[in-house]
Amino acid sequence: MSTSGAARARSNAYDMFILVITVLSLVIMVLLLLPLSDATIKLLTVYDNVICVVFLGDFFWNLSRAKPKREYFLGRRGWLDLLGSIPSLGVFRFTALLRLARLSRLARITRLLRGQKKAALVKDVVEHRGQYAAFITVLAALIVLVVTSVLVLQFESNSTDANITTGGDALWWAVVTITTVGYGDRFPVTTGGRITGVFVMLAGVGIIGALASILASILVRRRAMKGSRSPLSRQTACSGSSPTSSRSSRRSAGP
Repeated sequence: MSTSGAARARSNAYDMFILVITVLSLVIMVLLLLPLSDATIKLLTVYDNVICVVFLGDFFWNLSRAKPKREYFLGRRGWLDLLGSIPSLGVFRFTALLRLARLSRLARITRLLRGQKKAALVKDVVEHRGQYAAFITVLAALIVLVVTSVLVLQFESNSTDANITTGGDALWWAVVTITTVGYGDRFPVTTGGRITGVFVMLAGVGIIGALASILASILVRRRAMKGSRSPLSRQTACSGSSPTSSRSSRRSAGP
């Protein structure tokens, strides 16, 4: 099978995951240009660097799978993926301009998905629904954490009584709230922050429920696979009858 054929045979779940992460990174890039509080800017920069690490992993994964590698690096403009994956780390000031190179990744994945028929996409979702469910759950948790931590930090930065004052405080509050733990050491005091908290609680219940259903489906599938691979199941499948019916037929035959 050729490389292009193998690429078409695999699921599109990962490509869609990277597509959503790319859109999220572009939104963060725009937010970094807005007049937000210093603490919010620092938190957005941390999220941007984390996404850069994800993009670096995606670049090296695509490079390792490409045959020849030059076709991906030059033909599919993988060098733009590399430029858009360089983290700033608060040291390299002009690397923010390289974020525009992420538009190349966005255009390539969009073009790849548009080249497929709707029926093929629907079939891919049905056949790989486990992968799609896992990626969607991870994306939902990531987006909720990013959006709510930024919102609550921006809201609380305008209050003198706030106890959520840094990016670390906002992220910690978002994590313990979305997991329905709620330690109570950090909590919003503004109206906007509390509304954000209600949204995190509702989203957390849905995400935890989705994770539980995914784990349950995985366990059921593994048990079904073990049952189909057991010697008794193979013997039954080969003979076309159960052991009980075989014994009863022998008794009825008699001496």
